[in-house]
Amino acid sequence: MPDTFATHVLDVATGTRETVVDLTDDCAAFLTAVAPGRSGLLNVFVPHATAGVAVLETGSGSDDDLLATLHQLLPSDDRWQHRHGTPGHGRDHVLPALVAPHATLPVVSGRLALGTWQSVCLVDTNVDNPRRQVRLSFLG
Repeated sequence: MPDTFATHVLDVATGTRETVVDLTDDCAAFLTAVAPGRSGLLNVFVPHATAGVAVLETGSGSDDDLLATLHQLLPSDDRWQHRHGTPGHGRDHVLPALVAPHATLPVVSGRLALGTWQSVCLVDTNVDNPRRQVRLSFLG
């Protein structure tokens, strides 16, 4: 049963701005390599205390709307108890409570079973960390 589980770590450049990074193509490439024609589950996990994973539409403004909503809910000001890093960095540590650091998605015949407009995205509001890791794990 060694081929029932496979994992890979992506190194993602997020830069120094709040961002939503589409990982859908990376997920598809991983599944092509480890799960051709197989069904199971893909887990996407961000091992960081200040980032999350979301499934949403991208390219039509929804990604910018998400960042605007998070900025409204979690302002970058001095209200946060967690105070190291850039001003308002404490908000970044609250983000994973709203945008979970993981998502588990169905894989059918080697492909993600997403809706027409759904994408798998890394959500990163922490401008202090320009690089992130994302662990992709297939269980089939």
